[in-house]
Amino acid sequence: MNRKLIIFDFDGTLADTLPVFVDAFDQAADKYGFQRMDRSRTQALRQLDARQIMALHQIPLWKVPAIATFMRSAMGRSVAEIRLFDGMADVLRALKAQGVILTVVSSNSRSNVVNVLGPELAALFSHFECGASLFGKLPKVRKVLAATGVAREHTMLIGDELRDARVSAEAGVAFGAVAWGFNTVETLMADNPSRVFRAARDLLRHG
Repeated sequence: MNRKLIIFDFDGTLADTLPVFVDAFDQAADKYGFQRMDRSRTQALRQLDARQIMALHQIPLWKVPAIATFMRSAMGRSVAEIRLFDGMADVLRALKAQGVILTVVSSNSRSNVVNVLGPELAALFSHFECGASLFGKLPKVRKVLAATGVAREHTMLIGDELRDARVSAEAGVAFGAVAWGFNTVETLMADNPSRVFRAARDLLRHG
């Protein structure tokens, strides 16, 4: 069964934002007084979820909203350096041609997402639910479901992090794990994704 609605995460799923994210993380560390990202431990960090990473870097929860706002702004200043993953633009065009409703749910800002996509590709998406929230991505996913009217069984959330898998489960929609993002595919497999996509072109078989 092919999906009628795909909810895409952005960072690490559609776009390779990791280098810019790490730089923004270090800028935030200097400003807010927590540990910088240890480049030598990148592979180990890819097995952790967001809360574990915050704990490892001694980031207090009460500082998270301010840090997230700062990092979105920092990433925005470097948005010209961010590129979509190879083949992703053609895949998005093909999915739209299949009649799939394309949406984005991201903790990144809408302006950053739209600027990276560019006008042509951004126009392929019917909804953008962006920006950090104390309540996470779940309310954003629910807003997309309500706005599109597509049943949960015809929907897939595609992402690269453990939190995407868990939001999918809470929302009652299938989760598609990509193998090229932040969390390793082996880590994501522990959450039993409905599909694993190992290359961008595999997204065209999203049933």
